Amino acid sequence: MEMWLNQSSTEGFILLGIFSRSLTDLVLFSAVTGVFTVALCGNSLLIFLIFTDPRLHTPMYFFLSQLSLMDLMLVCDIVPKMAVNFLSGTKFISFVGCGIQIGFFVSLVGSEGLLLGLMAYDRYVAISHPLHYPNLMNQRVCLQIAGSSWAFGILDGLIQMVAAMSLHYCGSRNVDHFFCEVPALLKLACEDTSLFDTLLFACCVFMLLLPFSIIVASYSRILRAVLHMRSAQASRKALATCSSHLTAVSLFYGAAMFIYLRPRRYRAPSHDKVVSIFYTVLTPMLNPLIYSLRNREVMGALRKGLDRCRIGSQH
Repeated sequence: MEMWLNQSSTEGFILLGIFSRSLTDLVLFSAVTGVFTVALCGNSLLIFLIFTDPRLHTPMYFFLSQLSLMDLMLVCDIVPKMAVNFLSGTKFISFVGCGIQIGFFVSLVGSEGLLLGLMAYDRYVAISHPLHYPNLMNQRVCLQIAGSSWAFGILDGLIQMVAAMSLHYCGSRNVDHFFCEVPALLKLACEDTSLFDTLLFACCVFMLLLPFSIIVASYSRILRAVLHMRSAQASRKALATCSSHLTAVSLFYGAAMFIYLRPRRYRAPSHDKVVSIFYTVLTPMLNPLIYSLRNREVMGALRKGLDRCRIGSQH
């Protein structure tokens, strides 16, 4: 086993990628690079605003800062290596590098899925129990929610990384993807992976359906609370506070379930690569836009920061 690990670490893998050298793909690669830049700047700015503006020191914005941090780390885990491989034409990734990429990717996707689920519970408490909200969602509870999201995601990432890197790979080293993803890597294993397939499916079901069930249960109660509100204005305000979260949930879970919960016979590498671009690059860019452009507090904090910079530059 040690000899094989040494050989694997020397050989590494070839990431076939998603782009060729055609003019169309060069334009698409430029677009992905632009989206990556917006995601990087947008999430960094949102984290900065949340931690520097006292008006945003609430449970919802604390969770949003954690979501932005996850998105920031996710795009940095995938896009830079994809860009280097495309521009250099090497397409090579070391065995250790592949394992690290798998660990970070699975951990961050799992953590984000759980956090989105628990953020739905936060919205339920805020709408259904507004008077008790400060006590029910105190600092300790917020830290527990964020910590458990990170912990379960990291545990899932470690399990899948160790299991994937323990398999024996022989023959072709060409991974039909633009990053090291476990399902694409399993196709190169020259041993029975049925046990690992079962483990992978169980992890995906737990990490997707558990938070999704929390979301469904929370929003069912929110809808019931909204229907019992006597004021139409209060109902609209309650639904408006949930719209951003629901949009983020739809983008994330729609793409994740399409990839990981489909039967194997319906899977195609080309489809998986396109959808992976959606939730590894596009969704991290959209999340800060969704939560900021439709949010008065965030836009107010941004204007305040810009005014402070303008006054400072004048002096």
